[in-house]
Amino acid sequence: MAQKPWSGRFEGKTDQSVEDFTSSLSFDRRLARQDIAGSIAHARMLAQQGIIDPAEGDRIVAGLTEIRREIEAGEFEFDPALEDIHMAIESRLTARLGEVGKKLHTARSRNDQVALDVRLYLAEEVEGLIADLAGLRLAGVRLAHLHQNVIMPGYTHLQRAQPILFAHHLLAYDEMWRRDQMRLDESLSRTKVSPLGAAALAGTTFPIDPAAVAAELGFPRVFRNSLDAVSDRDFILEFAAHASIIMVHLSRLAEELILWSASEFGFVALPDAYATGSSIMPQKKNPDVPELIRGKTGRVAGHLMGLLMILKGLPLAYNRDLQEDKEHLFDTVDTVRASVTLMAGLVENLTVRPEAMAAALHGGFLTATDMADYLVTKGAPFRTAHEQVGNTVRFAEGQGKELWELSLTEILQFAPGAEPDVFDWLSIENSVARRRSPGGTAPERVAEALERAEAEIGLNLHEQDI
Repeated sequence: MAQKPWSGRFEGKTDQSVEDFTSSLSFDRRLARQDIAGSIAHARMLAQQGIIDPAEGDRIVAGLTEIRREIEAGEFEFDPALEDIHMAIESRLTARLGEVGKKLHTARSRNDQVALDVRLYLAEEVEGLIADLAGLRLAGVRLAHLHQNVIMPGYTHLQRAQPILFAHHLLAYDEMWRRDQMRLDESLSRTKVSPLGAAALAGTTFPIDPAAVAAELGFPRVFRNSLDAVSDRDFILEFAAHASIIMVHLSRLAEELILWSASEFGFVALPDAYATGSSIMPQKKNPDVPELIRGKTGRVAGHLMGLLMILKGLPLAYNRDLQEDKEHLFDTVDTVRASVTLMAGLVENLTVRPEAMAAALHGGFLTATDMADYLVTKGAPFRTAHEQVGNTVRFAEGQGKELWELSLTEILQFAPGAEPDVFDWLSIENSVARRRSPGGTAPERVAEALERAEAEIGLNLHEQDI
């Protein structure tokens, strides 16, 4: 049985049930690479500052490097009695180096050690997630390019509202993913803050150089208050909030893909590789990937709530409750990155059915607003025009006709200001083309938006095989 680092204070051994309850090694072993990187930087700093002999520092660094190799090769034995990854690595180092290994923890606590490990881990994952989102944006922009001139119904309240370009709809999600990237990138400045040197809570009596450790680890800043350094988990909360927003964005698209792939819409067909079948109904093609992304959104949001509840009542500084942050964090990272990657693959391989979208442009009086705008250009106040068009729509509905199928005589019954050019305004294509206002769905505005998105993700699809 491995000796506890606090064994000098205790006479009795820890009850087995307590060891099982308090151990975090089963999940925080995931931080092994970051723990070793932080320990190597710490050992070098101790040697540079004359706190340990330089030769001892070299032996510690070599020992940690070999332990990292053992872990990567699957040769490292994780002893559950050692409680966490920090103690597991330190124990192995001491077994290899003897008394020299025990010097590594000089001027350091597990409190600032774990805070550093998690910051190193999360910084890497955030950068990876930003790249994942770039891949998703790329898939969306490619799909928009392929179907740049396809017109579909735009919806409000899930009712057909006005005609828009399908590419315009896709670019609305690109805006969401762009904001997701911006939030993540901006948060890195608060994640890349080295807490090493805060020790347990009050700093240390040794002449340490926290800035040197931070620089070696690629962190531009060091902590400003030792109490805050060991107890701060705001950066995890911030990531969990950003991840929840990302999942909400994915869930909204997932919901639309589920609807659009249903027979009632038929706007898209999901790729076989991203769908499943039924165990009893041979004809089924189920949208399981978007359904699971939609379902996992609640899981990620739940982790945010769990983290908030862990932190809400903690006095300064470190408390063991903070051990509970990692499972929430790790599962959030795994879920959001997998969801983004899967959505990118789904979008990349989606089959769009323009004919179904075109068919859906009929029956919803989608150019009614255009007719009201037309009447305004003829001098009618908008509210008056709105009422006149509403009466016209009611009449057309009773006749089983579209607005453009009415005669001018029929229209004049309700809109006396109408003239023959009203029919130019009732065309679906003209309706889309007229919406040239900034951010609108007119083809030239959408082309501009596509070029802007291309520039942001660093490609030019006009020069690529799409």
